[in-house]
Amino acid sequence: MNVYTIRRIVPSDNAAVESIIRSCLKEFGADHEGTAWADPDLGRFSEVYSAEDCCYWVAEDSRGNIVGGAGIGKLDGADGICELQKMYCLPCARGTGAAQKLMDTALAFAAERYKRCYLETLENMKAAQRFYEKNGFVRTYEPPVMTEHFACDVRYIRVL
Repeated sequence: MNVYTIRRIVPSDNAAVESIIRSCLKEFGADHEGTAWADPDLGRFSEVYSAEDCCYWVAEDSRGNIVGGAGIGKLDGADGICELQKMYCLPCARGTGAAQKLMDTALAFAAERYKRCYLETLENMKAAQRFYEKNGFVRTYEPPVMTEHFACDVRYIRVL
């Protein structure tokens, strides 16, 4: 059994996190415009998530390898709503508790600052959808605001 440490991202983590996200997006056929694939700041998470009321965490295994990450960011144009952003884990970490630790950390942070948490995902990411629902997210068909991720066709929201 692997023990995971959840910690805030640091600059030396940027490349590993970008690699994890790109690998997961390829796995699900989401390596195209309208998804995180095209985000210009994908390799700059430590800088982007240093702003007020947002944060990005990584899950690190006992050998020091980063196996996943998740972020909370302000949802521009939606007062009191944050967004769970770029939550991905490598296949080796799925089902191990790493994602749950990331989610618990992110939601605790969000609950201190926001009233609701929104997220976007893809229809073919069925396991992720089950995970979000298990964590209290409810599917919504009306996004609070439009985001640049126009290819994300499934949306969830949760009261904090």
